Amino acid sequence: MRVILMTGKGGVGKTSVAAATGLRCAELGYRTLVLSTDPAHSLADSFDLELGHDPKLVRPNLWGAELDALKELEGNWGAVKRYITQVLQARGMDGVQAEELAILPGMDEIFGLVRMKRHYDEGEYDVLIIDSAPTGTALRLLSLPEVGGWYMRKFYKPFQGISVALRPLVEPLFRPIAGFSLPDKEVMDAPYEFYEQIEALEKVLTDATQTSVRLVMNPEKMVIKESLRAHAYLSLYNVATDMVVANRILPDSVSDPFFQRWKEQQQQYRQEIHSNFSPLPIKEVPLYSEEMCGLAALDRLKETLYPNNEDPSQVYYKETTLRVVQDKQQYSLEVYLPGIEKHQIELSKSGDELNIRIGNHRRNLVLPQALAALDPAGAKMEDDYLKIRFAHAVRV
Repeated sequence: MRVILMTGKGGVGKTSVAAATGLRCAELGYRTLVLSTDPAHSLADSFDLELGHDPKLVRPNLWGAELDALKELEGNWGAVKRYITQVLQARGMDGVQAEELAILPGMDEIFGLVRMKRHYDEGEYDVLIIDSAPTGTALRLLSLPEVGGWYMRKFYKPFQGISVALRPLVEPLFRPIAGFSLPDKEVMDAPYEFYEQIEALEKVLTDATQTSVRLVMNPEKMVIKESLRAHAYLSLYNVATDMVVANRILPDSVSDPFFQRWKEQQQQYRQEIHSNFSPLPIKEVPLYSEEMCGLAALDRLKETLYPNNEDPSQVYYKETTLRVVQDKQQYSLEVYLPGIEKHQIELSKSGDELNIRIGNHRRNLVLPQALAALDPAGAKMEDDYLKIRFAHAVRV
C-alpha cells in the first residue's frame, strides 16, 4: 500500500490538496481512501458530502472518512480509560473530570495513526492519503518505541504476569482499603498491545518506498517556519518528505494595486521556499477565485497539481534531503547539497535556527530540540552531504 501524509500549518489548504490527490489516484484506477485525522475535520466540507468514521464511497475507486477519535480511543484504550476513571473517582474526583483526565494528552492523535496501520494491515486499498493534524505533531510520538522499548520488554512485561497471577490473592484485601479494584488482565494487556502497535506503525512510516509526507504551505513567514520545523522533526524520526506544495499564490492576472505589496511579499517568500526546501520538488498552486469546495472545484485543483494524468502515488523524491544521526552521545545533521564544495559554505546558528550560506544563496533550517540546545562543532562534505557535528557549548 502507498501511504501519503499531507501536513502543514492549520488553514493552508492541505485538506483540499489531499482530496484532489485522492481524485487523481482514483481516476488512475487505484482503490484510494482519503482519511482525515485532523480533530477539526474539513474533508466532508471539501468533498461537499457527508462523511463519518467509516469509509464512504465518494466516486468510483475513491472513499473518504473522518476519524472519530473517541471511537478509536474506546476500541484501543477503553479498558484502561475505565480503570483510570474508577481510580480517580475513588479518590473523590468528579465523574466528568475523572473521565477527561483518563484520556492522556496526544492519545487522539496517535490513535489516528493506529487507524492508518489497521487499514495498512487489511490491504483493502492501494493508496491511503492521510489529511493529518496541523504540522503532523503526532509523528513526534514515534519516539515512543525507542524510549519505551526497554521499559516495556524488561520491566512491564514481567510485572504484567506477576500482577495478573497475584490479583486473585490480593484483591480481597486491597479493594476495601483503597476503594477500587486492582487492574485485571484486559487493563494490564492494553498498554503493551498499544506499544506493539506503535512499534509496527513506525516500521511502515519510516519505509520511504511506501510512505512519504507532503508539506503544504502558503508563502507566508510563519507558515514557512512551521513547515521547516515539521520537516526537521520528520527527518529526526526518518520519515521521508518527497514534495512541497506552495498554495494560494496570487496569479499574475491580479493587477489591482491593493494586492501589489502582497504579491511582492509572496515573491520573496516563494524564493525562500525554493531555497530552504531544495532539492525537494515544489509545486505551486494559484489562489483561485472560488472556494475549493465540491468535486468540480477539486477537479480543477487536481489538474493544476497533477497535469496530463500525472500519477500522484509515485515517490517524487528518493534522496533523504535532511537527516539527524546519533552516534553514542553525539548528534550530526546531514543536509543534501549536491555539487557544493565545503569552502563555499558558511554556517551560523541563532536559537533553534541554523543558517547555511552558499555564495549569495541562504538556507534556513529550524532545528529539532535535540540539536537546538547544542552548537555546531565542525562540518565536512561527504557523498554530496554536508555533515554538521553538534556538541554542548563550552561554558567559561
